[in-house]
Amino acid sequence: MAGDSVTGADLEPLTRAHVTWIAQMPFGWQAAATQPTVQLHTGTRTGQQRRRGLWGETDFGLIYTAQLAQQRGIQTLLKPHLWVRGQGAWPGSIEMQTPADWQAWFAAYSTFMLHYAQLAEANHFAGLCIGTELGKTVSHEKEWRTLIKQVRNVYHGPLTYAANWSGEFEQVRFWDALDFIGIQAYFPLSKTSSPPQAELLAAWQAHKAAIERVQRKYKKPVVFTEAGYRNTADAAIEPWTWPDRTAVFYTADEQTQAACYAALFETFWPQPWFKGLFIWKWYPGLQPDGPARRHADFTPQHKPAEQIMAQWYGR
Repeated sequence: MAGDSVTGADLEPLTRAHVTWIAQMPFGWQAAATQPTVQLHTGTRTGQQRRRGLWGETDFGLIYTAQLAQQRGIQTLLKPHLWVRGQGAWPGSIEMQTPADWQAWFAAYSTFMLHYAQLAEANHFAGLCIGTELGKTVSHEKEWRTLIKQVRNVYHGPLTYAANWSGEFEQVRFWDALDFIGIQAYFPLSKTSSPPQAELLAAWQAHKAAIERVQRKYKKPVVFTEAGYRNTADAAIEPWTWPDRTAVFYTADEQTQAACYAALFETFWPQPWFKGLFIWKWYPGLQPDGPARRHADFTPQHKPAEQIMAQWYGR
């Protein structure tokens, strides 16, 4: 979920869609991919907007939203992210240049994560994700195992890590120390626009086999910590890519989005080792005639994809 505020009414569509978990995502800030500091911004109770981030990312906003969800039988995975400054920078580009900088980065990141571990424990969050798409850090297995032990001393719920689809989930060697294998499931499924569902189902088979190999090795259940598709004809080509928000016009393709959703659920929902997926992304209060830039991106709201999601979640 993403937004500046949330009300009980905003959660009703999730209840109708048989949603039982949401992910809430506060951000930490890193000045550059090679900068070994992580800034923690917890925000304040007053004021919806703060210098970096939104009300929903403040500690108060996280707790308030989780409590509203809990009242409706919806649990929360707390999933802190890092926002990395710099052209083309993203968490997967974080890479220190010296052993000393790596040590400093892990110290800073541990402080960041332990804050949210304490928040999750104190407020009964049902799950915690200890990192997202930090692909160049996962080879530092010792440091990650140390952090996992520190987190478990504070937070006593289930843990996962959200590994990127593009090989990172196969490189993580500390899955055995976690409760779930987490994957950001933006696997490419086609090279053409508007592919039929049969093509998407066939394309999933190689990816599913790779996931199964990791699952068998570590004997841990799998959760897709993110999965989603744009409302565009090219949604299956590079599912991780945001639409061009500067475009004046765009052509919606709700059927392609729906076909991608259907293939995703049909492939994985029946697997006994598969324990769920978090849809990216959901805007509280978004109306059918809401901003075009919202409807162009990943949300299934008010589209056939939402109906498919609800049907599978209801099984």
